[in-house]
Amino acid sequence: MHICFLTSEYPKEGKTQGGVGSFVQTLGRELVKQGVKVSVIGVASYDKAEKEDDLGVDIYRIPSSKWRVGKFYENVKHALSKIKEIDKTNPIDIIEGTELLFAFFPKHLGIKKVIRMHGGHNYLAVTLKRKINRWKSFQEKRSFSRADKVLAVSDFVANTTKELLGLKKPIKTIYNLVDTEKFYQADIAKVRSHKLVCVGTVMEEKGVRQLVLALPKVLEKFPDTSLDLIGRDSISKLTKSSYTEYLRSFIDEKLESHINITGPLPHAAIPQRIEEAEVCVYPSHMEAMPIAWLEALGMGKPVIASQTGPGPEAVEEGKTGLLCDPHNSDDIAEKIIYMFEHPEDAIEMGNNARKDVLARFGKDSIIQENIDFYRSIV
Repeated sequence: MHICFLTSEYPKEGKTQGGVGSFVQTLGRELVKQGVKVSVIGVASYDKAEKEDDLGVDIYRIPSSKWRVGKFYENVKHALSKIKEIDKTNPIDIIEGTELLFAFFPKHLGIKKVIRMHGGHNYLAVTLKRKINRWKSFQEKRSFSRADKVLAVSDFVANTTKELLGLKKPIKTIYNLVDTEKFYQADIAKVRSHKLVCVGTVMEEKGVRQLVLALPKVLEKFPDTSLDLIGRDSISKLTKSSYTEYLRSFIDEKLESHINITGPLPHAAIPQRIEEAEVCVYPSHMEAMPIAWLEALGMGKPVIASQTGPGPEAVEEGKTGLLCDPHNSDDIAEKIIYMFEHPEDAIEMGNNARKDVLARFGKDSIIQENIDFYRSIV
């Protein structure tokens, strides 16, 4: 069986990566171990095409279109050309991509097309109360009409998208997987007292501004509290420039020494930073099924996550973590203070979280679910 993933986010040394890229890398490597042939095709900002081997995963990076208008269309043409080239020597059984990717693919390609929903345009626009872009919405609906099968990473994203787009196709939920060897049981002896860690893109939708605004209330009771924000920068919709710089406008001199904005770190360095945290905090305004949450939960860390979207699917309130209102900095602060004031409860929640991740998100069972799904449609 040969699976070809379409993503431009596949990790590359020296480059920042997204959650989808990390997911595809982990899934791809594990599929290869099970004897599945895996290729990845992605558009990149390089002048020349590149080919790499990542532990058996064949990665093809193709140059992005230089057209001023219609870039997406030409990029699809290049991707289709690469698919045909690969298919001649190693016949491809399934092509998998996210919500928008099949909009300009032929309806009948001779290869099964699978959409895995990680949170598309309509889903995020509606749940984050943004304006829907008609062109993107059209492409997304057209993409679903060209897909043979549909997967989702949470029941929430499946049901919400199905309702928004009026989808008739059945949707199977397979959760994101966590490499619980890489994200091991954390050593409690390495915890730094009252240290908070948040991993993810530094942007409004991740709730980092509300988290920063929650910090003064926490500092009143725990003056040694520190916060690490780990992730790549983004562009602020208000200032049209660095969101990190916009965020700094909310950080006064009293807060400055308590907040460390690290920028992006290699994925391999994340477990060590999580291990040092007393509490991991993820007040995202909306997610599909965030891998960053699952990685912290998988390490047995006390986690405060968002109550919106798939939050209750990922975290059982009071048992495997706490859920907060991501728009309310006072609520975020109160949940942090509770964790600090009740360390025994926090440790128990962390231990329960590790067990839950092993049972529901562990790579062995999730890999088998994916293989069984792929086999069912080949």
